[in-house]
Amino acid sequence: MRASPASSSCAGPSGRREAIDGLDADVTSIESARSRMEIVPELQRTRFERGIGPGGYDIHSPRVPSVEELTDLLDTAIAAIPARRLWVNPDCRLKTRGYAETVESLDHMIVATRAVRERTAERR
Repeated sequence: MRASPASSSCAGPSGRREAIDGLDADVTSIESARSRMEIVPELQRTRFERGIGPGGYDIHSPRVPSVEELTDLLDTAIAAIPARRLWVNPDCRLKTRGYAETVESLDHMIVATRAVRERTAERR
């Protein structure tokens, strides 16, 4: 799992693998937090082979996601996407959120990412 942003697409869960693949990006970020990672199993079924960053929290909602919520979403993602292709990122850009809220949310995302990485490393 990587924790860096790449190209972004706020397409949501209605976007399909062909449309995402058509972007021809090495890594594509997609909005998926509101749908609870609904698109992730489809990416697995269709054998999407590029890097993917399913959004870990909905930046359009004025709330800070808990570490547990983010961990659950990452667990869903890592069950379907190999760690080497999984990027951890928020949905879309952060311009709609205030500074303090953004920092706290990203801190929670880092803690959740580290927890999932540790568990994943233990299974190898």
